[in-house]
Amino acid sequence: MEIWNSLLPYLIGVNSITFLLMGIDKQKAKKQQYRIPERTFWLLAVVGGVLGVWLGMKVFHHKTKHITFNIGAPVLLIVQIGIITWYFFVQ
Repeated sequence: MEIWNSLLPYLIGVNSITFLLMGIDKQKAKKQQYRIPERTFWLLAVVGGVLGVWLGMKVFHHKTKHITFNIGAPVLLIVQIGIITWYFFVQ
């Protein structure tokens, strides 16, 4: 369980940052300012911030018209939950 002591703060941090960036990007979209690239959100999602992306979509109603986010984020979230569950409970 020692890895959990490192993994949990990491996941909280990366998801918090991703969620905040989703909110910032939504505000920038409303003001028609320079936007955060989608690849940044996908990179953050892949390295563990997918929950932040998904919550940002729900809370800020951001990226909801993008089919890649509507389908990709929930699928990636399920995959990451599966990997974590397998690592800690099945392995």
